[in-house]
Amino acid sequence: MPDQHASALHPRLVRLIEAEGPMPVSDYMARCLGDPEHGYYMQADPFGRSGDFITAPEVSQLFGEILGAWVVHAWEAIGAPDRVALVEFGPGRGTLSADMLRVARLRPAFLGALTLHLVETSPRLRATQNQTLANCGAAIDWHDSTATLPDDVPLLIVANEFFDALPIRQFVRDRSAWRERCIGLDDRGALRFQAGLATLDDTDLPPHLKSAPDGAVLETQPVANAILQDLAERLARQGGTALVIDYGYAQTAVGETLQAVRNHRPVPVLGTPGEADLTAHVNFEAFARAAHCPPVSARPLMTQGDFLLRLGLLERAGQLGAGRSSGVQDGIRDDVERLAAPDQMGNLFKVMALAPAGIRLAAFDEA
Repeated sequence: MPDQHASALHPRLVRLIEAEGPMPVSDYMARCLGDPEHGYYMQADPFGRSGDFITAPEVSQLFGEILGAWVVHAWEAIGAPDRVALVEFGPGRGTLSADMLRVARLRPAFLGALTLHLVETSPRLRATQNQTLANCGAAIDWHDSTATLPDDVPLLIVANEFFDALPIRQFVRDRSAWRERCIGLDDRGALRFQAGLATLDDTDLPPHLKSAPDGAVLETQPVANAILQDLAERLARQGGTALVIDYGYAQTAVGETLQAVRNHRPVPVLGTPGEADLTAHVNFEAFARAAHCPPVSARPLMTQGDFLLRLGLLERAGQLGAGRSSGVQDGIRDDVERLAAPDQMGNLFKVMALAPAGIRLAAFDEA
């Protein structure tokens, strides 16, 4: 049985369940990650080799530089407006924004036009981002949600490994119904999964899901879909583009993807609530539906490997390694493999772009 007693958040969850009954998986994720006192993202810096996981910007500057070049191209594609908001969701340590803005300096007009907006709820991470971006050359505003983002300028939105950490709902097939999966207590007071009373209306589900076997797990992402729909509506009103990069799947399917990671290793989801990262794979088919807001729509999905290679990953790696020691060049090659190889991040991570029709986006709208 997972060592649940070691978590400071565990007793609070037990009291809530005792008082209110089993909580849906979505509530469990929200509390584990965002509890003001004991939430995972509120009390630690989880990024990098010394943390619990490594994101692409922490692997190599190549990733952020290529995204920075893509954002500059997107700004030009929408007409190079003299005011624009560059928005990053879930900016971590601020590494990605710092790398993108380093490239932005090559286009002084772009750097002069933008303000940087970071959607971040963790005070600890905000402090780290402030240090990382102290000399970035742009004015910075922080936001708890999309509600306070600028509404009078075009938006250039980047969300790398943001949506995977948003709460999902899980449903378990039980004869003719999908019953919501919850977290309750066993006879000894330990957290356990159990079926709840709520059911999923499967009217709009594709036929292959309606005939799923008993015990099959279906995950839905209402919070993520709602945010993406809001962003698409903003782009339709204000103009701009959005780039979403995350691990996920292209078509809706049954299967459990909820996972917990601590010290770069998988751990039990219910093991130490609040002390491990909780994520789930993103359903990009659901995203494409949520993002359909004419004239804005989602471009065809591509893998991270294809995206980076189309934008010159190998060429930039060669430039970065030119004249360097063999050890440095080997490290750069390893980073390229990590970012783009099919058996590493290259195929697991997907890239989706949103923009109004008629806007040509690098990598997506090129022959």
